[in-house]
Amino acid sequence: MAAPVIDKSERTVATVGSLTLGKALNLGLRTAMEADPKVIVMGEDVGKLGGVFRITDGLQKDFGEHRVLDTPLAESGIIGTAVGLAVRGFRPVCEIQFDGFIFPGFDQIVSQVAKLHARTMGRVKVPLVIRVPFGGGIGAVEHHSESPESYFAHTAGLKVVSCSNAVDAYWMIQQAIQCDDPVLFFEPKRYYHSGFMKAEVDPGATPAPLFASRVLRAGNTATLVAYGPSVKVALDAATAAEEDGHSLEVIDLRSLSPLDLGPVFDSVRRTGRLVVVSEAPSESSITSEIAARVQQECFYSLEAPVLRVTGFDTPYPPAKLEEHFLPDLDRVLDAVDRSLAW
Repeated sequence: MAAPVIDKSERTVATVGSLTLGKALNLGLRTAMEADPKVIVMGEDVGKLGGVFRITDGLQKDFGEHRVLDTPLAESGIIGTAVGLAVRGFRPVCEIQFDGFIFPGFDQIVSQVAKLHARTMGRVKVPLVIRVPFGGGIGAVEHHSESPESYFAHTAGLKVVSCSNAVDAYWMIQQAIQCDDPVLFFEPKRYYHSGFMKAEVDPGATPAPLFASRVLRAGNTATLVAYGPSVKVALDAATAAEEDGHSLEVIDLRSLSPLDLGPVFDSVRRTGRLVVVSEAPSESSITSEIAARVQQECFYSLEAPVLRVTGFDTPYPPAKLEEHFLPDLDRVLDAVDRSLAW
């Protein structure tokens, strides 16, 4: 995938080189820690081990145990401790080791983290980042391949973002850390070390805004919208559709709350068709919200109903069945064909 276009007019540092998404996150965390001594990384095995996916590799060695903390296996305790640090002026970055492990900390996130700023009439800020490896495709056991992002996007007071490539990973993690609001930062775990997500990272470039979607590929036949791990299948579908003479526009949401749907509206007004792709189940989801808002804003431009290609409304299946659960190229192209045939 081509790296997203970024303004390089104010470049001051040489390009780091081609990095995987995982390496870009590591470099982004390192850069944030160097820039601000109040940034603290904490979570299960993030220190000496460097994280189960090695995203925090080398950080404890370079910054010390007082800034990269190996915590007990207690997500509620991790989040609760981070809240205390945040209100005292620190900028903690919590790692939830796997997406399905976040639920023991759910009460802390939705009852405390999301509400403190409003509860104190703006006097208390919670500059807290919660990193969540999410999505399937790694052949893992139960609780290791979830897509819980809709729970948090539904919760007022939380920001929710997801990167889909190395350039965004590098910049977005730093921007999330600098944000004074709590940010849920969802990372597509199956692409941490994949060549698909590799890109040249230029620390001297001007990054795109954190809470903004981006057109990754221009087109005029139909619009594909995706985020996180679903971006790859959307881009693959656009490439495959060229053989049939179709030009599909691909948009990466990047921000799930707040949603930046302006580029989506503009695209749908030109193409008249929209297919939304996500690994999460379709019921009461982010894809539902997108479909509703596009119908509301682009009703007279639509040539077909908004179609969704998602995970099924079932618990995530055993690893040997996950290829049937996850949206794939055939399912996305089938949705495009159905939209075009309407």
